[in-house]
Amino acid sequence: MTPAEIEAYVDAAAAALSLPLAAAHRPGVLHYVGFAAGMAELLAAQPLSIDDEPAEAFVPIVPRP
Repeated sequence: MTPAEIEAYVDAAAAALSLPLAAAHRPGVLHYVGFAAGMAELLAAQPLSIDDEPAEAFVPIVPRP
């Protein structure tokens, strides 16, 4: 998403939810939505095959060194 698209989305979502967004909070909200959109793009870019299925539960593990 472009910065303009993120701003439009935040404005539309806040209006749809009747959620007031303080001017002081707006930069942080825009940053987080942009961050989340970036993560979604990474996930959407991963190829899936017909045999891929969602996990029943997420179980975090300690990363290997």
